[in-house]
Amino acid sequence: MKRVPIVATLIVVLAVAAMIALGCWQIVDRLPKKEAFLAQLAANPARPPVAFPAIPTDKSLLYRRTNAFCLEPTRWQTEGAGRFGWRFIAQCRTGAEGPGFAVEIGISRDPNAKPAWRGGEVSGIIALAPVHRSLIGNLFDKTPDTLMIVADTPPPGFTRAPRPTIDSIPNNHLAYGVQWFLFAGIALAIYALALRRRWGDDGPAA
Repeated sequence: MKRVPIVATLIVVLAVAAMIALGCWQIVDRLPKKEAFLAQLAANPARPPVAFPAIPTDKSLLYRRTNAFCLEPTRWQTEGAGRFGWRFIAQCRTGAEGPGFAVEIGISRDPNAKPAWRGGEVSGIIALAPVHRSLIGNLFDKTPDTLMIVADTPPPGFTRAPRPTIDSIPNNHLAYGVQWFLFAGIALAIYALALRRRWGDDGPAA
């Protein structure tokens, strides 16, 4: 009589059950939530402007129009903007307690450009600030992403940055769910082949 290895079978069954559960979670739970979130963001540009938040981590404000006052830029950073050149982002001091805020003032083709901007009233669109984390870092670093302002009016010598759009936010939960189901099917197929080979090596059934 052909015997099924109990421990190995139990491990495979548990692993397949976990994969199916993850697939269902992605499609039944995560996908509808992401679709609702994206629908909210799509409506944000038409909503009334809001003051830029003191703690800039609320992603539900993405693509809302906003305004803030920069007492002075305390630090500059540049980010590649592909064929457009270089994005110039200032970290602003607000004079109040809190992290201040970041504003992308415009784009230049010269990465060494010196923006003639000393702060003041800023109006624009709320977007995500650049994040520099590796794939492994994304798994373990739970620090929330921060928001910034993409300014409407660039300083002299700079061009206005492209408006951020909802197209930059992926919605891959359906694909993730399908992948987990495929992994479960592949695991079952591999185990079935392993059993077939094992039984073949054991010789004919008694």
